[in-house]
Amino acid sequence: MRSTTPDPLLVQLGSHRWLVPLLADLAAHKGARFVELIHRLGLSRDSCARTLEAATAIGWVQRNPGHGHPLRPEYILTEKGKAAAARAATIAKAHDAIGLPPGAATRWGLPLVAGIGAGHDRFNALSRLLTPATPRALSQGLAALGKHGLVTREVLDLRPPASRYDLTMNGALLAAACAA
Repeated sequence: MRSTTPDPLLVQLGSHRWLVPLLADLAAHKGARFVELIHRLGLSRDSCARTLEAATAIGWVQRNPGHGHPLRPEYILTEKGKAAAARAATIAKAHDAIGLPPGAATRWGLPLVAGIGAGHDRFNALSRLLTPATPRALSQGLAALGKHGLVTREVLDLRPPASRYDLTMNGALLAAACAA
Protein backbone atom coordinates (compact mmCIF):
# COMPACT_ATOMS: atom_id res chain seq x y z
CA MET A 1 0.00 0.00 0.00
CA ARG A 2 1.27 3.44 -0.88
CA SER A 3 2.20 5.86 1.86
CA THR A 4 -0.14 8.81 2.25
CA THR A 5 2.23 11.04 4.19
CA PRO A 6 5.63 12.37 3.18
CA ASP A 7 8.69 11.27 5.10
CA PRO A 8 9.24 14.16 7.57
CA LEU A 9 13.01 13.63 7.60
CA LEU A 10 13.18 13.92 3.80
CA VAL A 11 11.09 17.09 3.90
CA GLN A 12 13.46 18.58 6.49
CA LEU A 13 16.55 17.45 4.56
CA GLY A 14 15.16 19.09 1.44
CA SER A 15 14.25 22.32 3.21
CA HIS A 16 17.66 23.87 2.44
CA ARG A 17 19.67 23.23 -0.70
CA TRP A 18 22.98 22.58 1.11
CA LEU A 19 21.67 20.67 4.14
CA VAL A 20 22.37 17.16 2.75
CA PRO A 21 26.00 17.87 1.74
CA LEU A 22 26.65 19.78 4.97
CA LEU A 23 25.37 17.00 7.23
CA ALA A 24 27.21 14.35 5.20
CA ASP A 25 30.44 16.35 5.52
CA LEU A 26 30.01 16.85 9.28
CA ALA A 27 29.41 13.11 9.70
CA ALA A 28 32.41 12.15 7.56
CA HIS A 29 34.82 14.50 9.35
CA LYS A 30 33.32 14.25 12.87
CA GLY A 31 32.61 17.98 12.85
CA ALA A 32 34.21 20.90 11.08
CA ARG A 33 35.25 24.50 11.31
CA PHE A 34 33.26 27.11 9.38
CA VAL A 35 36.06 27.83 6.90
CA GLU A 36 36.60 24.11 6.23
CA LEU A 37 32.92 23.71 5.35
CA ILE A 38 33.05 26.65 2.95
CA HIS A 39 36.07 25.25 1.14
CA ARG A 40 35.05 21.57 1.05
CA LEU A 41 31.48 22.26 -0.09
CA GLY A 42 32.24 25.24 -2.32
CA LEU A 43 29.69 27.45 -0.55
CA SER A 44 29.51 31.16 -0.06
CA ARG A 45 29.80 32.41 3.51
CA ASP A 46 26.12 33.43 3.54
CA SER A 47 24.88 30.07 2.25
CA CYS A 48 26.97 28.19 4.78
CA ALA A 49 25.82 30.43 7.63
CA ARG A 50 22.13 30.07 6.65
CA THR A 51 22.42 26.29 6.33
CA LEU A 52 24.21 25.95 9.68
CA GLU A 53 21.57 28.19 11.25
CA ALA A 54 18.78 26.01 9.84
CA ALA A 55 20.50 22.79 10.99
CA THR A 56 20.95 24.31 14.45
CA ALA A 57 17.29 25.38 14.59
CA ILE A 58 16.18 21.84 13.68
CA GLY A 59 18.48 20.49 16.40
CA TRP A 60 20.93 18.57 14.22
CA VAL A 61 24.04 20.73 14.65
CA GLN A 62 25.50 22.56 17.61
CA ARG A 63 28.54 24.66 18.27
CA ASN A 64 31.25 22.61 19.91
CA PRO A 65 31.27 23.42 23.64
CA GLY A 66 34.98 22.51 23.76
CA HIS A 67 35.87 24.81 20.85
CA GLY A 68 38.82 27.09 21.35
CA HIS A 69 41.76 25.02 20.24
CA PRO A 70 42.63 25.49 16.54
CA LEU A 71 42.35 21.77 15.82
CA ARG A 72 38.93 21.25 17.42
CA PRO A 73 35.87 21.40 15.18
CA GLU A 74 33.68 24.48 15.55
CA TYR A 75 30.45 22.66 14.64
CA ILE A 76 29.47 19.11 15.59
CA LEU A 77 26.41 16.90 15.14
CA THR A 78 23.97 16.37 17.98
CA GLU A 79 22.66 12.88 18.78
CA LYS A 80 19.51 13.70 16.80
CA GLY A 81 21.68 15.02 13.99
CA LYS A 82 23.73 11.81 13.73
CA ALA A 83 20.67 9.86 12.52
CA ALA A 84 19.81 12.56 9.98
CA ALA A 85 23.46 12.76 8.88
CA ALA A 86 23.59 9.01 8.25
CA ARG A 87 20.64 9.34 5.86
CA ALA A 88 22.15 12.49 4.33
CA ALA A 89 25.41 10.61 3.72
CA THR A 90 23.52 7.84 1.90
CA ILE A 91 21.76 10.44 -0.27
CA ALA A 92 25.03 12.30 -0.88
CA LYS A 93 26.69 9.05 -2.05
CA ALA A 94 23.81 8.50 -4.47
CA HIS A 95 24.21 12.10 -5.70
CA ASP A 96 27.90 11.40 -6.37
CA ALA A 97 27.17 8.08 -8.10
CA ILE A 98 24.62 9.76 -10.37
CA GLY A 99 26.87 12.73 -11.04
CA LEU A 100 24.57 15.38 -9.59
CA PRO A 101 26.32 18.45 -8.26
CA PRO A 102 25.82 19.11 -4.54
CA GLY A 103 22.77 21.24 -3.90
CA ALA A 104 21.23 20.42 -7.30
CA ALA A 105 17.81 19.47 -5.94
CA THR A 106 15.00 21.89 -5.21
CA ARG A 107 13.31 22.00 -1.83
CA TRP A 108 10.76 19.35 -2.83
CA GLY A 109 13.15 17.33 -5.01
CA LEU A 110 13.91 14.53 -2.54
CA PRO A 111 10.29 14.08 -1.40
CA LEU A 112 9.17 14.08 -5.06
CA VAL A 113 11.67 11.36 -5.99
CA ALA A 114 10.63 9.32 -2.96
CA GLY A 115 6.93 9.85 -3.77
CA ILE A 116 7.30 8.77 -7.39
CA GLY A 117 9.37 5.80 -6.24
CA ALA A 118 6.55 4.84 -3.85
CA GLY A 119 4.03 4.73 -6.70
CA HIS A 120 2.59 8.26 -6.75
CA ASP A 121 2.97 8.81 -10.49
CA ARG A 122 0.39 11.53 -11.18
CA PHE A 123 0.63 15.22 -10.33
CA ASN A 124 -2.48 15.28 -8.11
CA ALA A 125 -1.29 12.21 -6.20
CA LEU A 126 2.04 13.93 -5.57
CA SER A 127 0.22 17.11 -4.60
CA ARG A 128 -1.89 15.22 -2.04
CA LEU A 129 1.21 13.44 -0.71
CA LEU A 130 3.20 16.65 -0.30
CA THR A 131 0.34 18.77 1.05
CA PRO A 132 2.21 21.89 2.18
CA ALA A 133 3.88 22.25 -1.25
CA THR A 134 2.22 24.59 -3.72
CA PRO A 135 1.46 23.37 -7.25
CA ARG A 136 4.04 25.82 -8.58
CA ALA A 137 6.74 24.42 -6.28
CA LEU A 138 5.88 20.87 -7.33
CA SER A 139 5.93 21.68 -11.04
CA GLN A 140 9.26 23.48 -10.68
CA GLY A 141 10.64 20.55 -8.70
CA LEU A 142 9.47 18.06 -11.33
CA ALA A 143 10.93 20.22 -14.11
CA ALA A 144 14.29 20.40 -12.29
CA LEU A 145 14.29 16.63 -11.74
CA GLY A 146 13.54 16.14 -15.42
CA LYS A 147 16.38 18.51 -16.36
CA HIS A 148 18.81 16.45 -14.27
CA GLY A 149 17.59 13.22 -15.89
CA LEU A 150 15.94 11.75 -12.79
CA VAL A 151 12.28 11.85 -13.85
CA THR A 152 10.50 11.35 -17.15
CA ARG A 153 7.08 12.76 -17.99
CA GLU A 154 4.60 10.95 -20.20
CA VAL A 155 1.58 12.88 -21.46
CA LEU A 156 -1.42 10.54 -21.57
CA ASP A 157 -3.91 10.82 -24.41
CA LEU A 158 -6.97 11.37 -22.22
CA ARG A 159 -9.65 14.01 -22.01
CA PRO A 160 -8.54 16.20 -20.31
CA PRO A 161 -4.85 15.44 -20.93
CA ALA A 162 -2.96 14.04 -17.98
CA SER A 163 0.68 13.37 -17.17
CA ARG A 164 2.38 10.38 -15.60
CA TYR A 165 5.81 10.67 -14.01
CA ASP A 166 8.33 7.85 -13.80
CA LEU A 167 11.86 7.54 -12.45
CA THR A 168 14.83 6.95 -14.70
CA MET A 169 17.54 4.51 -13.60
CA ASN A 170 19.38 7.37 -11.87
CA GLY A 171 16.13 8.51 -10.27
CA ALA A 172 15.47 5.01 -8.97
CA LEU A 173 18.98 4.96 -7.46
CA LEU A 174 18.27 8.23 -5.68
CA ALA A 175 14.82 7.00 -4.56
CA ALA A 176 16.43 3.91 -3.04
CA ALA A 177 18.89 6.14 -1.17
CA CYS A 178 16.03 8.33 0.06
CA ALA A 179 14.13 5.28 1.32
CA ALA A 180 17.15 3.81 3.14
